[in-house]
Amino acid sequence: MNLLGVFHRARRPGLRGEEAAAEHLVRQGLAILARNYRCRGGELDLVARDVDGTTVFVEVKERGGRSHGEGYEAVTAGKRRRLRVAAWHYASRHGVFESASRFDVISVEWAGGKPHVRWDRGAFGEDGR
Repeated sequence: MNLLGVFHRARRPGLRGEEAAAEHLVRQGLAILARNYRCRGGELDLVARDVDGTTVFVEVKERGGRSHGEGYEAVTAGKRRRLRVAAWHYASRHGVFESASRFDVISVEWAGGKPHVRWDRGAFGEDGR
């Protein structure tokens, strides 16, 4: 293993979960538009386009097990607010205000070296609820 790989994983501990989530979405027919989109107000793990044209803003939560609860349970009101800010920023920069959008949460739990994916479509609305 090279040191760059170790450094990269240390900086981005959720990278493996995000990759598993992106692969899951692609298998379901979605197109990945952006990964780790950052702006001053927040970050979007994934931005995708669903088959019906809906822009999907995805928060990925990775878990080694269920001892700390499900990943979707960790998306607090503050986190939802930051996701909405980042989504607004992305939409304004990429001209997708006119298209339908939604916020999804993907929880990735690792068991036996394999990802188990839970996909909560429309996990919360634009108002954060």
